[in-house]
Amino acid sequence: MTAFVVASVRVKDANKFAEYGKLAGASMQPFGGEVAIRGKVSETLAGSADHAMSAVIKFPDIAAAKSWYASDAYQQIIPLREEASDMSLVLHEVPS
Repeated sequence: MTAFVVASVRVKDANKFAEYGKLAGASMQPFGGEVAIRGKVSETLAGSADHAMSAVIKFPDIAAAKSWYASDAYQQIIPLREEASDMSLVLHEVPS
């Protein structure tokens, strides 16, 4: 089953976030990960949202998504992510 990681982001440092984005994108490729959508929050229709941006990353399956997150390449950039932004990453499994 296809897996999606939904990122909710509030940027703290735009330059560091741009660097993180490049490194994170490269770290996903060996696991079949690709950004499906990304964009800025324009309006909250229901509930509340404290983030300004969202992205959805598609992986072939849950195992690939978890392997990406646990990979040395991604783990090494987590400190940069934390300096650059406040971010939540939520893993979703979607039936094919």
